[in-house]
Amino acid sequence: MKKRYAGVLLPITALPSPYGVGTMGAQAKDFVEFLARAHQKVWQVLPLVPTGYGDSPYASSCAIAGSPYLIDIEALIAQGLLTKEEAEEHSCAAAGEEIGRVNYEALFYRRIPLLKLAFSRFDRQVPAFQAFLEEGVFADFAAFMAIKEAHGWRALSTWEEKYRVRDKEALNAFLAANEDEVLFWQFTQYEFFRQWGELKSYANARGIEVMGDMPLYVSEDSVEVWAHPELFLLNGDGTPTEVAGVPPDYFSEDGQLWGNPLYNWEKMRQDGYAWWTARLQKALSMYDIVRIDHFRGFDRFYAIPAGSKNARVGCWRDGPKEALFEGKKDWKIIAEDLGILDDGVYRLMRNTGYPRMKVLEFAFDGNPEQEFKPSNYDENCVVYTGTHDNATFIEFLEDLDEDTREIFYRDLVSECKKAGVRFAYRSEQVNDPETMQRARAATVRLAYVSCAKYVILPLQDLLGTGAESRMNTPGTLSDRNWSWRCPASAMSRTLAQKISRIAKRGNR
Repeated sequence: MKKRYAGVLLPITALPSPYGVGTMGAQAKDFVEFLARAHQKVWQVLPLVPTGYGDSPYASSCAIAGSPYLIDIEALIAQGLLTKEEAEEHSCAAAGEEIGRVNYEALFYRRIPLLKLAFSRFDRQVPAFQAFLEEGVFADFAAFMAIKEAHGWRALSTWEEKYRVRDKEALNAFLAANEDEVLFWQFTQYEFFRQWGELKSYANARGIEVMGDMPLYVSEDSVEVWAHPELFLLNGDGTPTEVAGVPPDYFSEDGQLWGNPLYNWEKMRQDGYAWWTARLQKALSMYDIVRIDHFRGFDRFYAIPAGSKNARVGCWRDGPKEALFEGKKDWKIIAEDLGILDDGVYRLMRNTGYPRMKVLEFAFDGNPEQEFKPSNYDENCVVYTGTHDNATFIEFLEDLDEDTREIFYRDLVSECKKAGVRFAYRSEQVNDPETMQRARAATVRLAYVSCAKYVILPLQDLLGTGAESRMNTPGTLSDRNWSWRCPASAMSRTLAQKISRIAKRGNR
């Protein structure tokens, strides 16, 4: 039998910690131990990059940098760079709470000054740090962040022109005059990747692979657009000519207007897509497996005129298709292929051979040919109950009208019978919260016994939590997005043992 994997989706920010946001410290290692006890082999994290507009890790200032927010404060205390009292003084409003939400506004004003205090005591002559600087990987990031801070954290498009266009003389003068600020941002990356290396090694030593998440697009206000404008479709002033999104569909009558600048694929083709190859190699050196968000954009992408109010007006353009992935078919990549699909996308998926995604919230609609039904899978896929952009499974069921929920249950019963999973209900129980929980549990078991190569379930759906624990609602700006944190008590031995039994029954 081919190897089959089971894992859990939980962003590091959602881990419990005493400093207002999950970090790569002791609690992350506790979660690794929880996964090992639960017989899980994969930990999927959201992008670990610095968060951007709307606190989203999918709108980052840099596609390859690590978020300073994830640096473990206790590790800095252990190194003698901070005291416990200083850490507590700079803590966020959520500090000390077992469960709550990430307060990104508090983090913005408190965490960076705390890290600067640690850097003020850091020995810059440490050989490892000097070697890190010599590699030069984050030189552009450090310069970008220092200039951004000098501009009051304003977007790239509002900077003084000499800095925006990277005038060599002006840039060199700034770097010389602001050496400490630039080195600080280098320090954040040195410490981030030092801690990340320790955490990943800890997970790997316990038989757990880490799945990272890579957005297809980068932010307009990013290092990549600043350092490599020729790789994007921009006007002479550096603003996008067209932006990314998706057209109207069942879920949104206006479509989704993401606003990211589009790639100049013709320019990228001329050097064999070197920038993309380097980006993928960097990601695969950081993670064991990489999930690429909006994979269909490599086949055809939706272009919306810059300045549009919504995504109704746009057109499809050809992407690089299979050419970008020549020589990369054996790379451990998961292709997020959700949304509007066509023959070109299916052809791209076949030719690359990367596992596709299946979402069980979309599976039970009464259509026997529905591709998200487990009985219709081939093994080369990853099955989820839902993703970070979906409602939790319980919230999803609660939001269905009664007729649709009954169709869902009937379909689920049929699918469970095929797979040997127990689930039954009576008509009068359609609206019963207990029935919803039993349906969730049955769907979890169904995922595990499916033929899918990977089963990756959000922790919320293993816990059976509702709307209060949703990670993100696409197309909205809210302090509820990206901010959920799980309680330490959630990662109990009882739950781990329960998940372990389910995993073993599914031969995972």
